[in-house]
Amino acid sequence: MLSATQLISGFRRRTLSPVEVMCAVLDRATRLDPQVNGLCGIDEEGALAAACEAEDRWARRAPCGPLDGVPVSVKDLVAVRGLPTRFGSLTARADLEHTDAPAVARLRRAGAIPFGKTTTSEFGNKIVTDSPLTGVTRNPWDTRRSAGGSSGGSAVAVALGMGPLSLATDGGGSIRIPACWSGVVGFKPSFDLVPAGAASSFTALSTLGPIARSVEDAALMLGVMAGPVSADRFARVEGGRDYCTGLTDGIAGLRIAFSQRPTGVQVDPAIAACVRRAARLLEALGAHVEEVEVPPLTGYMASKMHSIQWAVSFARRARAMSDEQRAQLDPDVRELAEFGEQIGTAAFVDALAARHTLVEEMGGFFEEYDLLVTPTFHMAPPPVPGLPNALRMAPPLTSWCNQTGQPAVSVPCGLTDEHLPVGLQIIGARGTDARVLRAARAYESARGPFLEPPMVGADVLAQLASRPSAGIPS
Repeated sequence: MLSATQLISGFRRRTLSPVEVMCAVLDRATRLDPQVNGLCGIDEEGALAAACEAEDRWARRAPCGPLDGVPVSVKDLVAVRGLPTRFGSLTARADLEHTDAPAVARLRRAGAIPFGKTTTSEFGNKIVTDSPLTGVTRNPWDTRRSAGGSSGGSAVAVALGMGPLSLATDGGGSIRIPACWSGVVGFKPSFDLVPAGAASSFTALSTLGPIARSVEDAALMLGVMAGPVSADRFARVEGGRDYCTGLTDGIAGLRIAFSQRPTGVQVDPAIAACVRRAARLLEALGAHVEEVEVPPLTGYMASKMHSIQWAVSFARRARAMSDEQRAQLDPDVRELAEFGEQIGTAAFVDALAARHTLVEEMGGFFEEYDLLVTPTFHMAPPPVPGLPNALRMAPPLTSWCNQTGQPAVSVPCGLTDEHLPVGLQIIGARGTDARVLRAARAYESARGPFLEPPMVGADVLAQLASRPSAGIPS
């Protein structure tokens, strides 16, 4: 399957046509999506019209931006003009959006074509993707298992070539976990680097970011979406830069902390082994890698603080609903909201105080180390449907990055004994997004091409690119 970067190269050389590419993506969606349920809405007419316009611009050698003609899907928590935003919920209206969310508007200005919406758990509430509105989203490597969540549809779409890029959200691991379980790249930027608009949570946990086929694609997409942010107390990161510049500079000399099995987290031995091999590869690339314990992450509050804030945010959402709407909610959402209603002021303030302490302690940790490497998730994806009780707490390896607002990426680093993808998580201090991406790219390049899901089959886009006379007529 071709990456966004490869598509752009093909458009530039006129060996690929944006219209042919969009048709191939739509055809793949028609053939493969019924098996996984990753897409919940497609604007075929609008997508093909936009592809024709992009094709005309490339024919005139006048692309409008760095993603001109590239198909992009968008998680159904984020507004896309001409499509409804349903949040995976029966309680949401089906009215078509008249305006794009800020990040979508930036993608569109760069020439990207937002062609469809991807499935999410209801309001992005859990780490599997199922909802009363759209049902269960399945793993592209094993459809008996979950694709992860809450951005499962985005990860599945990218993994199966239903567009090389997807815009997703991450409030506790919702980009990184499905990227890990689907064998693709998922990047959670520093908080508020990508403007979230209405998708932002009042607890300042949720962040927009890319799911992509490669680190280079993720960097390219981030550069388009990032920009000046609001001047509130959480918005201290400047955007508007090219994240592909310096991406291949390597990691020689970087101080990397490595935590294979953080205390209190039972990491599957096969996953731990994959991550250990990845750490050795980073060391071979010239980084100083040290296996460490990370004390701030071993305490009880590291996960509990997130669960408290998350539950309170859902209680606030449910409070605004009618009795009829609440009856339509996913039982997991109702239970979460009810738990949030029971949380007293003291417990909520304690969670915020613990968050402040964690921010301070991790700030000190990242003065000693440039990066931290861990598994993205400690176990393989669970069977569908449902969410096992053991996974109902905040994900211990990912959610703390949302508390601190730090950038983190998941990159495929191997397979479990059941031949399912394993994710390597690379984390940096807040504002060091470029460094995190650079390390991820260094690892990805040394690792070599990653396997594709068994159900992918022949790549139509690669066949198009190999045709000597393919693409836009001279």
